[in-house]
Amino acid sequence: MIDQHSVSNTAPGHETNQFRTAQWRMLLATMFCYLFYYTGRQTFGFAIPGIQEELGLSKVTLGWISAAMLWTYALGQTVNGNLGDRFGGRCLMSLGAILSCILNWIVSIGTNWAGLGFPWAANGYAQSMGWAPGSRVLSNWWPHRNRGKVYGAYVFAAGMASVLAFATSTLILELDLGWRWIFRLPVLLLLLGGVSYYFLARDRPEDMGFSSLRSDKDGETPNHSHPNAEVGAVESSWDRYRYVLSNRAFLIASVSIGFQNLARYGLLIWVPVHFLGEDWKNSETRWVSIALPIGMALGAMTNGWLSDRFFRSNRSRVIGLFMLLAAGCSLIMFLLPQDHVLSVPMLFLTGFFAYGPQSAFWALCPDLLGKERAGTGTGIMNTFAYAFAGLGEPLIGLMIETHDQTELIFAVVAAACLIGAVISPFIRR
Repeated sequence: MIDQHSVSNTAPGHETNQFRTAQWRMLLATMFCYLFYYTGRQTFGFAIPGIQEELGLSKVTLGWISAAMLWTYALGQTVNGNLGDRFGGRCLMSLGAILSCILNWIVSIGTNWAGLGFPWAANGYAQSMGWAPGSRVLSNWWPHRNRGKVYGAYVFAAGMASVLAFATSTLILELDLGWRWIFRLPVLLLLLGGVSYYFLARDRPEDMGFSSLRSDKDGETPNHSHPNAEVGAVESSWDRYRYVLSNRAFLIASVSIGFQNLARYGLLIWVPVHFLGEDWKNSETRWVSIALPIGMALGAMTNGWLSDRFFRSNRSRVIGLFMLLAAGCSLIMFLLPQDHVLSVPMLFLTGFFAYGPQSAFWALCPDLLGKERAGTGTGIMNTFAYAFAGLGEPLIGLMIETHDQTELIFAVVAAACLIGAVISPFIRR
């Protein structure tokens, strides 16, 4: 449970209660909006079999289209994280949701690789307006001691967004509506989330008449007088970039999350292809894939709680532990037949351990850089994450097409998780 003493004890009782209510409002509003974000970018794998059948595009080509979206997302993170620090995250997060909904509808009418690829790449940039700006809002409202749990809740919402994306896509295939509707119906929820967030959220405590949180890591509390309270307002964009990119521990963490996200997106995009099989319209294992995002969502919540409760906010240890376990589970998935009775529980555990470390990674941004640079840091870290993820997409597509073995997904994921685990001990606060 999140520490209820995150608000200064010197504040009047009614203000303390009001501030605590406002904190929860910002957390829940941000979670609600991001709950729908993945309906705009994690549905592509379910559309691949239908696109191949109708448009005749190869898995390698579709892998490059997926990579283009991930790379524009990475590029957008570099820009939008800093913009979130400068202008606030509320408007950016809402705008990204609306633009992504529109671009998904444009993708749905594509008739060749360009008609799919260009709007899907543009969608990557629109999607990049969500995570880092939302993270900045949370870091403005919650102190250091709560961030593992708060970011765990935020990443849990992202994990549940994957569940929603997988469930709605599978349902559309179940109803035989065709692959184009995968890009049309789920994103209407994203539109709802973006509009709601604009009216529910506020960037900073000051916007609601409260004092800002102090920046000391031992116990940030509402206080106007702290010398670093307004650093984000006077520090230039270039100063923030220089500070972030000169932090050695942060850069090591960014490389580690790169391998973690390569594994994550290898699972999210290609696991549906693995379980849909060649006869994708009549597949009896299409619903097996949903075990993956359910495991991811619970893993994120558990990881954030563990990092605060048992690891005393030592993020690197819990990151390394989870990624080692993810490598082992993925290797077992590689060896299991597709219809084996252990496929569902092992897929659940693979998602649980592969995605769980994200909570600790994102909490590292304000931990290592201070909340004033949390948006910039989150954006840079996510740039590394999606640059690596983009490299994995065409590689996995090529391996599957060359060897005609979809289970090779899990071999790549195991290798990526192992490398990320080996790097993680070098992260030092």
